[in-house]
Amino acid sequence: MPEPTLPDGYADLLDRPLFAHFATVRPDGSPQSNVMWFAWDGKRIRMTHTRPRQKYRNLAHEPRLAISIADPDNPYRYLEVRGVLESIEDDDDRASFYLSLQQRYGKSYPVTDAPVRVILTIRPTGYHANAG
Repeated sequence: MPEPTLPDGYADLLDRPLFAHFATVRPDGSPQSNVMWFAWDGKRIRMTHTRPRQKYRNLAHEPRLAISIADPDNPYRYLEVRGVLESIEDDDDRASFYLSLQQRYGKSYPVTDAPVRVILTIRPTGYHANAG
């Protein structure tokens, strides 16, 4: 299946350090949505999480997900990314990926959960955009 095309004029919502509403499906079929940090490499979205949390269990049960990012300058302008969890990798012993997200979002604090921190790599399967 070919990679979906990001709609013209929406790359800025993935490039900027904005908050993503990250929706997954709980094992009982109900939705769960959380605001999360992310990084975009032009093809994949990467996020950090920890193994003990519900979101991790949701993704282990059902890898399909959706991410919504609203433009803070025009909240009616948004991008929805539908996707699938492509991989889960352990972050290194210093949680380097998590620290890179802290830097991206202008935060700095100790990482107390580095041993259980993972990197979620998400492959987009579709986009929906609204200009407002």
